[in-house]
Amino acid sequence: NAFIIEGATLIAEAIAADWRIESQFLAPGGIRVFGTESDVYQLADGVMERVATTTTPQPVIAIAERRVATLTSLPEDGWIVVADRVSDPGNLGTILRSAEAAGACAVVLTNETVEAFNPKVVRSSAGALFHVPVVEGVELSDIQDAGYRLVGTSSHDQPGTIEYTKADLSGRISVVVGNEARGMSLDVAVDQWITIPHFGRGESLNVAMAATLVCFEVAKQRAANRSGE
Repeated sequence: NAFIIEGATLIAEAIAADWRIESQFLAPGGIRVFGTESDVYQLADGVMERVATTTTPQPVIAIAERRVATLTSLPEDGWIVVADRVSDPGNLGTILRSAEAAGACAVVLTNETVEAFNPKVVRSSAGALFHVPVVEGVELSDIQDAGYRLVGTSSHDQPGTIEYTKADLSGRISVVVGNEARGMSLDVAVDQWITIPHFGRGESLNVAMAATLVCFEVAKQRAANRSGE
């Protein structure tokens, strides 16, 4: 029930967001991150290079307690982003970053999606992981049962597909992005399929880039709705 945070900047971000830091480990010359009562351990020469996950490791790493949410704990009027079997940790980190920036109330991971607390996900989220709730290990049917409309993204022409800027992205919705190679699961009936028009030779956009575009379209529509009230 713990995970690794590498580097003072991300550790400080976690502390500021009130995550529990269990311990910190310092390479020779490294400085602890203050603001927490965690245990601190000094490492001998060469140890950090063997235990850290980067080629050129940071001089401080921390062990933090995992924190996960549930679908029932989320705000009734919020919207969520769903990563359906996304396998690349860099992509999931970017999705977390974009979802948090656009105001999503959670990022939900279906089974077979890379772990949210994978060290590369933590790094590539640039601290967003500490500010947007994560729900793990659910199925798309669970999300529908919780009262969310499933808005599925696809680069292929699914029945009823419309451009993402023309879709109604208001209300209690879940924006679903799928696996890098196979797309999202078709086991559950999607309430609305959306697509992002593109004009180059590529068949589709990178899943994290597609998620970013749709997230900010959701934010734009919701801001417009608030200003019109």
